[in-house]
Amino acid sequence: MKVDWLRHGQTKGNLEQRYVGTTDEPLTLSGREQAAGLKLEQPEMVFISPRIRCRETAELVYPGCPLTVISELAECSFGEFEYKNYRELNGDPRYQQWIDSGGTLGFPGGESREAFSHRCLRGFQKAVFIAESRQVSHISFVVHGGTIMAVLEKMGNPKGEYFSWQCKNLDGFQTRWDGKNLNILKKMNTV
Repeated sequence: MKVDWLRHGQTKGNLEQRYVGTTDEPLTLSGREQAAGLKLEQPEMVFISPRIRCRETAELVYPGCPLTVISELAECSFGEFEYKNYRELNGDPRYQQWIDSGGTLGFPGGESREAFSHRCLRGFQKAVFIAESRQVSHISFVVHGGTIMAVLEKMGNPKGEYFSWQCKNLDGFQTRWDGKNLNILKKMNTV
């Protein structure tokens, strides 16, 4: 099965380099225009995070395609770091500890990377089960950068570290699911 991964379009928090996890903000005007201008192959099914930025992106990129919300695909809960940026967190010893850990420590009042990754994998498995039961051959995920990194770190082939799967807004990956791995076909640089 062909599986496309697309990070949602630009939000105000993205422009300000904020940790945008549970904050449910819409796309910027520029983000909407860029998403509407994408010309991607239309999948049979689209799976999205429950956040408005993913729904808006999916509706603009894949007009008329049925959308299925998978709650486990939501971005990480950044806890007390939510909607702050590195300038605002500079000097906070908890933030420095998180940086020094390579991002492996849990966020104060939020999720750990391990818990987040397990949740995203459950969401991916749920989506694949739905797609396979309907015998579709091409699906797309319109989700968050963290979601893409979490799933591809565990399931991507060739293997890569968590941060090696980072992508910008409206970028992503084309993959093929073989029942065990997501074989990387190519990185999508759309904007």
